[in-house]
Amino acid sequence: MKYNFTDIINRNGKDAIAAEVIPYEGMQVKEGFSRIPMWVADMNFATVPSIPQRIAERAAHPLYGYFNPKEEYYDAIIRWQQKRHGVQGLDRECIGYENGVLGGVISALNVFCSKGDKVLLHSPTYIGFTGSLGNNGYDMVLSPLKRDADGVWRMDFEDMEKKLKEQSIHAAVFCSPHNPCGRVWERWELEQAMELFRKYDVMVVADEIWSDIILEGNRHIPVQTVSEDAKMRTVALYAPSKTFNLAGLIGSYHIIYNRRIRDRVRKESSLSHYNSMNVLSMYALLGAYGEEGEEWTDELCRVLSGNVAYACDYIGRNFPGVSVAKPQGTYMLLLDCSEWCSRHGKTIDEVQRAGVEVGVIWQDGRAFHSPCGIRMNLALPEQLLREAMERLRAYVFI
Repeated sequence: MKYNFTDIINRNGKDAIAAEVIPYEGMQVKEGFSRIPMWVADMNFATVPSIPQRIAERAAHPLYGYFNPKEEYYDAIIRWQQKRHGVQGLDRECIGYENGVLGGVISALNVFCSKGDKVLLHSPTYIGFTGSLGNNGYDMVLSPLKRDADGVWRMDFEDMEKKLKEQSIHAAVFCSPHNPCGRVWERWELEQAMELFRKYDVMVVADEIWSDIILEGNRHIPVQTVSEDAKMRTVALYAPSKTFNLAGLIGSYHIIYNRRIRDRVRKESSLSHYNSMNVLSMYALLGAYGEEGEEWTDELCRVLSGNVAYACDYIGRNFPGVSVAKPQGTYMLLLDCSEWCSRHGKTIDEVQRAGVEVGVIWQDGRAFHSPCGIRMNLALPEQLLREAMERLRAYVFI
């Protein structure tokens, strides 16, 4: 490979909560064990070199005053969406800046809904949705995903329709690819979901921040491309942050084809007078969405595909009673420890503590509406992944 995904980079003292924070009050790593960060969705790989190069070139100029986004910024997004996802007909008028995807979700819901309205989501559910919707006065209605005979997470269309109809729901937040389950939805699934939303006049906010992290054998299909109706009823949200590990720089964008909705979302986003682009964030996107960024992303997805295959195989062979569905996208893995805990008379809190004590810093799945689950980040060098699995076998799942 051309790029380095094997170096173990010391992030201590470099403003990284992934490496420095344990997301459990009162839990500590025992002496003699190093920390292996596997919780927050933050990769432990160096980003593509073109990003720090573009940032450094701009930062070398000693003035950082008011600015407007460059035409190159919009051109880069249009080109990226076309080459990576086959999007046709996208123009700069449809693209708008957002400080973050969650902020964009709330701006769109504020246009579609009134405070206290019900919003449909799938569970397990990204923790960020739970916090942001709850904080802004929306009532989440969860439609549980179900695993089919092959262990693949699927939408329950009957349950979705029942809830849309009986609870008069007119907005949905749709995660594609799905976090934390890692599903990359097939076209027929998207078409069926969007047909339900059309039938019950449900406006859709599509979180597609993971759309570039697609594992081998799968393909991301943007929600807005499945039909003309889907295109006109959907606010889609993207960012280079998950793909290129840029969360600390801030910067996302929406794509909205419906002019009426677009104007209202832009107005809503502007009300705080805070939703404005950082000049270095713009240059980070320009460094990401180029030819080198494409090549790097392809290599990243191959590395992550290998990590996912290794982890799922290892868990299947060594952790009887721990269930996992192999992700098709993202770099997150959701463990279901229900059977293991029942067999061994353990609580999920005890399992999580045992992992943290030997340095495996993983994440409580209950915050994602997975009652006996643990979420694990696999975006780290293979050497660390293997070490984490060996510690779990030796000290936790015994």
